[in-house]
Amino acid sequence: MSQARIEGYARALFEIARAEESLEQVAAELSQAKNAFESSDALRTALGDSFIPAQKRQAIVEDLLGGKASVATTQIVSMIVGAGRVSELSAIVDAFAKRAAHSGNKEVAVVRTAVSLSDDQKARIASALTKKAGTQIAPQFVVDTSVVGGVVATVGDDVIDVSVRKSIEDLKSRI
Repeated sequence: MSQARIEGYARALFEIARAEESLEQVAAELSQAKNAFESSDALRTALGDSFIPAQKRQAIVEDLLGGKASVATTQIVSMIVGAGRVSELSAIVDAFAKRAAHSGNKEVAVVRTAVSLSDDQKARIASALTKKAGTQIAPQFVVDTSVVGGVVATVGDDVIDVSVRKSIEDLKSRI
């Protein structure tokens, strides 16, 4: 899919979420949906299978998100799946997140950790990243088992790696 088409979807989704006055909520829910999609081969296969009718693929989305996400988020993901754009879901969500963050004068920060964090931990990390970046951030928290321990955050082009793996690599390079 072309970048222009991805941006077109992101812009349309942004306008829907803004009109619903649920921009931050939809951004957070889309990030969670993206993480679920990326972490499940079975889900990617089912939603991307063109032999399964679009209505059935959309019903899968509605079963997974219904009651857990807002109506706007459920409809947005269902629309992407129904349009046969599931392979571009991650890119569309990323472009949407960037657009939503910039609308609030924020920078997107993707924060990867090995385990799920509490709300307090998320708030402390967001605060620390805001200070480090020198601007307000819109954090997206991702559980990534490749992070051995600690946190790896990406803010714009900057990577802040305070993981155990990075510490071990630093020690090895000093020896």
